Amino acid sequence: MNNLELNDVQQHWDNFISSAIAWAPRVITAVISALLIYLIGSWIIRLIKRMIDKGFEKRQMDISLRRFLSNLISWILNILLFIVVVTQLGVQTSAFVAIIGAAGLAIGLALQGSLSNFAGGILILLLKPFRVGDYISSSANVSGTVNEIDIFNTKLTTPQNQQVVVPNGVLSNSSITNFTQLGTRRTWFDIGVAYNSDLKQAKEILLDVAQKNEFAFKEPAPQVVVTELGDSAINLSVRVSTSNANFWTMQEQLIIDSKEALDKAGIEIPFPQRDIHIRSNA
Repeated sequence: MNNLELNDVQQHWDNFISSAIAWAPRVITAVISALLIYLIGSWIIRLIKRMIDKGFEKRQMDISLRRFLSNLISWILNILLFIVVVTQLGVQTSAFVAIIGAAGLAIGLALQGSLSNFAGGILILLLKPFRVGDYISSSANVSGTVNEIDIFNTKLTTPQNQQVVVPNGVLSNSSITNFTQLGTRRTWFDIGVAYNSDLKQAKEILLDVAQKNEFAFKEPAPQVVVTELGDSAINLSVRVSTSNANFWTMQEQLIIDSKEALDKAGIEIPFPQRDIHIRSNA
């Protein structure tokens, strides 16, 4: 009985050795070819990355978008290279494709919000509605100077020197007002004068103040326009253009100088008021 078992083991071992010897050239050839494919493929991927980086630099693409696209392309090429190498070794790739698809679906469902911010970041970096250093305001009630644009969020600094981190999905889906992009800003504020005031005189006084301001541009010319017959006053709109750097300083000076000039001319800037009429039944 023992002899039979030993003979069976010896026979199986001999079959295994003969099969291994028969398969050895194929395995060695597959391993060597897979190694060569990996080395050549890695070299081609590095070459493609260098060419892509040079192309991004020529187009002066945003650094954040450049890094992201470069890494994304690198990942895709390396995954394709891995699949080719594994296929060369004789492994069925259908299982890998199924696993990658299932993982992608699971990640997509788990990170819906993050993917929305990711897509928003790509749109912002490609379309460039604003750049670092611009002062923006959005319909999502967020405003400030852009400090950093990442793939998932944008960092703003408010006039109160507070940092606000805004998801890119919110910014990309809202209306954005860019106060910096055109290089100039136009102040636009109302000053109310009393109903018994001489409107022509008030306009001339405010226009003279605007024209004498050191930061005001000559073109487009400053304007003072009557805009509204309000409840307590007649509103005059002061509209003056200047550079982005001098906007806040000019606006403050205009408000101070306008009040002083109107006070000297005896033109009242009224408080909100109501007229009450009392009727007696007698």
